[in-house]
Amino acid sequence: MSQLDEAAKQELIAARAETSFAKSEKRKLKIDIGRLDGLVLMLCALVGLDTIGAVSSYGAQAIIWLIFLGIFFFVPYALLCAELGTGFPQEGGPYVWTKLAFGRFAGAVATFFYWITNPMWVGGTLCITAVTTFGLFFTPLNGAWKYIFALAFIWVATLATVFSFKIGKWLPMLGAWARVILLAFFTLTVFIYGFKNGVHGFGAGAFKPTWAVFIAATPVLFFNFEGFELPSEAGEEMKDPQRDVPINILRGGIGTIVMYAVPIIAILLILPTSQITGLGGFIDSIKTVFTVYGGHVAKDGTATLTGVGKFLGDIAAIGFILALLSSGSAWLMGGNRGFAVSAQDGAAPKSLGKISERYGTPLNVDILGGVISTVTMILAYQLASGNANKYFSVVLGLTISATTISYVLIFPAVIKLRYSYGHVPRPFTIPGKKLGVWVVGVLATFWAALATVQLLWPGILTPSSMASYLPSGFAGQRAQFELSQFIPIAIMLIVISIFYVLGRPTRQGQLVEPDDLVAAG
Repeated sequence: MSQLDEAAKQELIAARAETSFAKSEKRKLKIDIGRLDGLVLMLCALVGLDTIGAVSSYGAQAIIWLIFLGIFFFVPYALLCAELGTGFPQEGGPYVWTKLAFGRFAGAVATFFYWITNPMWVGGTLCITAVTTFGLFFTPLNGAWKYIFALAFIWVATLATVFSFKIGKWLPMLGAWARVILLAFFTLTVFIYGFKNGVHGFGAGAFKPTWAVFIAATPVLFFNFEGFELPSEAGEEMKDPQRDVPINILRGGIGTIVMYAVPIIAILLILPTSQITGLGGFIDSIKTVFTVYGGHVAKDGTATLTGVGKFLGDIAAIGFILALLSSGSAWLMGGNRGFAVSAQDGAAPKSLGKISERYGTPLNVDILGGVISTVTMILAYQLASGNANKYFSVVLGLTISATTISYVLIFPAVIKLRYSYGHVPRPFTIPGKKLGVWVVGVLATFWAALATVQLLWPGILTPSSMASYLPSGFAGQRAQFELSQFIPIAIMLIVISIFYVLGRPTRQGQLVEPDDLVAAG
């Protein structure tokens, strides 16, 4: 080995050095994630049925902006994650990438925001959508029953993260199949409905893109396209991450575009835009089209299912709830692992980095996530005073903004690491050499920053009509909405700082060479 090669190796070891605590805990990990498992996790993360209605509510323009974001964000994002996921395949991928690029504290900030958004999402929009769906197809849940159902939803998703991936993966696996079957059958039924009853449709002028819809729709579309990096959170539990990550990103990307575009187009064909809400757009469309099997649609657009239509509608509702549940569990599995790795590295309290000897999972973080989901659900219901749409808007906005803030730190890492760790072998590299890396990194970061700004202050980029961008339930209540976003974010930053101080003893522990570098040497 030349002196230059040895110097490069020593530089890499110094930056990637692990605490002795991290090395001891990682030995408990179980290598259970194969190529199909990684694809399932990715699809459950990328294809979130809870926001299809929100996107559809923007009308035919949603299709134009879906394609636009697909080209200028989704593709660069996929390339970014393929390079980083194969070049730096360690456990807790996004934390490792950000830490190597910008330091441990930057990694701590990015990882906390990335992690905290998941239990908030499970206890927020996913939970309320599941409760609403059950009420529409079976029986309304009021009083204590609403909380009982919500708690069951939250803790089933949480328990799937506690067990080893070999056991817990069956929930995402069932959810992935539920997505495919539900969306395929829904699309087929739309054609039957259209042949029998005609469709609402829209003229060519409805596709004309406008700045106002672009600004409003970008955050939700951005949220829909998140998830390529999720399997890399469990990099050291994957059987062959350097081969599987790029292939799964390609397959997951194609599958995601199809599974979003088809139902959105179908919804827009069936329902007038005025009848589509962020909370119920997709499930309302299911009820409407399933009337071809039994039922009717009233003049005001209300659908009632009977006979076979009711039976199939109930099955579809169960599949929809299962898909929501699997989305939550998949994100929890990934986010919890990343946060545990940051704790093992001294960016959070040591207790949160412990791995279960029996299951190979971060048990303490898993349970903490379930508690946060529960608290989120209870507080949001109480604060919203029973207003489901308002509850949905608050938690969805906060969930997306916390994630986009993390991406503002994670995405630029691809540029920095190409310069500072260019000597690290990358089985997949972004085409175009360093220019290609700059284009990909800047585009991905730009969209994350734009979504963050628009989420935290809706309408800021359209000052003449700023008030109209406030979410449902907040008309004329700008201050109340901003407080619902900025106060939680301020609390998160305080918690991150406290956690970082508490992690100092771990950081001061003995640093050791990562196993992969020792083997390579």
